[in-house]
Amino acid sequence: MPGAANALFVHAHPDDESLWTGGTIAELAARGGQTSLITCTWAEGTSRHRELVDAVAALGMAEPPIMLGYADCFVPESAPGAPRMIDVPFDDAVRRVVEHIRRLRPDVIVTYNAYGIYGHPDHMHAHRLAVIAADAAAIGSYAPELGAPWRTKSLYFATLPKATVETLRPYLFEDSKIIIAGTAPDLVDVTLDLQARLGDKVRAINAHKTEVARSASMQNFMKLPRDMQRLFLGWESYRRRDLVPGGCDLA
Repeated sequence: MPGAANALFVHAHPDDESLWTGGTIAELAARGGQTSLITCTWAEGTSRHRELVDAVAALGMAEPPIMLGYADCFVPESAPGAPRMIDVPFDDAVRRVVEHIRRLRPDVIVTYNAYGIYGHPDHMHAHRLAVIAADAAAIGSYAPELGAPWRTKSLYFATLPKATVETLRPYLFEDSKIIIAGTAPDLVDVTLDLQARLGDKVRAINAHKTEVARSASMQNFMKLPRDMQRLFLGWESYRRRDLVPGGCDLA
């Protein structure tokens, strides 16, 4: 990946960056690309923020995560006294992300697909926020006080291929409340082989000690047979949307 893309990742919660896009972050960072992260929920100083700082360091991200400081829609203590992300006036949240896009000037922005991979309201909201902010950041007449306009070249939306979901279903999804069908093969634009970054990704996931201890889904994932864990972690898949002709390759 000569001349690795500068990438901004937009995620809803601490641990999402490691679980869904950790290999991509580690690969881009190792190849000299600038990687930045906006995490929409949880406040600075909370336990999960501190774990997030450790996780992105494990992935090779040079800068600490940017925290919007909104509350997780299901965990009010994630940001005491702050509104839930899904309750904040949408234009206010867009302005905040636009300011970061104009400052960081990413080639690509990476977030979830429109379904948030498995339908979590915060994930879907983060997708909408990233998409609208990417367009708004390029419009010179929109909030010029937030910086010079910047056109991101491509958006990448993390997803799980249908075949991967079906293979893992007996291990992770069979008795879960998570509803996930996966993305049809003809709709997956990019699949990255990131097995060389598996160690970085596992270290980053393990940095999220609170979630590993709390979440039954995370515990089940960590108990997967080695070949199933490698299937889940060793590849990351995306849908791609170019915002300029030719766009920008992620890999």
